[in-house]
Amino acid sequence: MLDAINSSLFTPIGEDGLIGIYLILNGLKVTLIVTLFAMILGAMLGVATTLMKMSSRWYLRWPANLYVGVIRGTPVVVQLVILYFIVLATWDVDKVSAAIIAFGLNSGAYISEIIRAGIQAVDKGQTEAARSLGLSQAVTMKEVILPQAIKNILPALGNEFIVLLKETAVIGFIGGVDLMRSGEIIRSRTFEDSVPLFTCALIYLALTYSFTFMLSKFEKRLKQSD
Repeated sequence: MLDAINSSLFTPIGEDGLIGIYLILNGLKVTLIVTLFAMILGAMLGVATTLMKMSSRWYLRWPANLYVGVIRGTPVVVQLVILYFIVLATWDVDKVSAAIIAFGLNSGAYISEIIRAGIQAVDKGQTEAARSLGLSQAVTMKEVILPQAIKNILPALGNEFIVLLKETAVIGFIGGVDLMRSGEIIRSRTFEDSVPLFTCALIYLALTYSFTFMLSKFEKRLKQSD
């Protein structure tokens, strides 16, 4: 077993002298970059889509509902491939940027539904009280409703981040070298299956567990401030 670990992670693999652990770490960096920026993009799209879906104007609701329906009705890997090989084919967009856009679009649809549910869970009396004080609808949403909704949906947003982190394992479909693709490259060069795949699995597990732990601590602090 030690020989397998050494040959897969700590000795040069292939004629280019690539060392497995460096490839794993570079793949991990790509995974974290894509996850972080896709979540940021998804959050912005989610808020905008939610406001459009809750609008009284049909020309805002219709495209928002279409966007959410299409994204939630198709696999993320299909969206990634279509975006990179068809939609962005005429532009010089690198694989990491394409992955951020694809996963951001995917996450935005799900976050919009999470936010919408959180907003609808806020007591309507909060809105009526704010409007009676002279606040506009936009200010009421920004200053009164959204802060309460975000506090309620924090666990769901944390779960979405974890799901997004694991979904990035399909970046290899467009040739991106993320954490999972790094393990596959090591596996193809060393013909050793267990070490690279279990290494990737353990890293994913450590990341998801760490984020879940931090999120639970943050939730407890929020409850103390109630």
